[in-house]
Amino acid sequence: MKLERGVNLGGYLSQCEHSKKHYEEFVNRSDIEKVSTWGFDHVRLPIDYEVLEQEDGTPIEEGYAIVERAVKWCEEFGLSIVLDLHKAFGYDFNDAGDEAKNNLFQSEELQARFVNLWDKISSRFCGYDNVAFELLNEVVEENNAEAWNKLIAQTVKAIRSNAPDSYIIYGGIQWNSAKTLKLLEKPNDDKIIFTFHFYEPLLFTHQKAYWVPTMDPSWDIAYPGDMNDYIEKSKIIGDQGKAVYECGLDEIGVGLIDDLVQDAVNAAKNAGVGLYCGEFGVIDRAPVEDTKRWFDDVNEVFSKYGIRFCIWNYKEKDFGLAGSHYDSVRDELLNIWNKK
Repeated sequence: MKLERGVNLGGYLSQCEHSKKHYEEFVNRSDIEKVSTWGFDHVRLPIDYEVLEQEDGTPIEEGYAIVERAVKWCEEFGLSIVLDLHKAFGYDFNDAGDEAKNNLFQSEELQARFVNLWDKISSRFCGYDNVAFELLNEVVEENNAEAWNKLIAQTVKAIRSNAPDSYIIYGGIQWNSAKTLKLLEKPNDDKIIFTFHFYEPLLFTHQKAYWVPTMDPSWDIAYPGDMNDYIEKSKIIGDQGKAVYECGLDEIGVGLIDDLVQDAVNAAKNAGVGLYCGEFGVIDRAPVEDTKRWFDDVNEVFSKYGIRFCIWNYKEKDFGLAGSHYDSVRDELLNIWNKK
């Protein structure tokens, strides 16, 4: 299956209003056709558990039918599709550190439910050659690294009972950090792909982001920019700026990006698996010409190491490629991604 260059459908079946009206209107067949004409070979479909099961775990057939419709649209237009469980019952990356809400890794009952959900998903979609399965979006807490490895093993076993030849994708902890892939156990499976997310430097890609409380909305951040300014402001935003102020490099640019993906490249090589960047992108409040330079640098590094990728995001969610913000540079961006 094709997983070289893709775009996320975030906001469609995840991080959204879970209603029939939204499911029918947010993405349709013409959107999948557009993705295909843009030159992408796959989409990543984030899915919240609410689409597929009720609070008591009862399956929702209408939800499975909506996902299957998307799978068939992709099949029609020659696209692969990654089914990404973006939020599970008992785990949401937005509630990182809150064990009252995020208790998946403390509960054997919830872990069994998680595995059971993947058993149902893989049973339903194992017959499609264009489908890959991504176990869970962005496990965050450091203390869950060992428990995550154990849950991965159980879930992969369940999926393999239904789908022996499908690709299975998963990442490390700390928001799918490139640095944490080395904590994953080496799989005994030739169709496993490690994934990481890449939004560095965060100061640029998330400038003016309202959900980053330490991000000053008055800052206008260029790329590439002055390293001293990046270091000063990255320290202000705190731990999320560590990649810059601890890198030890003299300038912002392709060298920094190359340095920051090395841990992911090495971990995938040591484990003998493929490497996939499931999310990377720039907020639609950043200058578009600088955004284009950032994407060009990231693409150069990804091409160098054979890293497959999926851009965040197709539509809305503050990163939407289809939005008017990108009108003046969209064709140039598509040319960058289609270089591969």
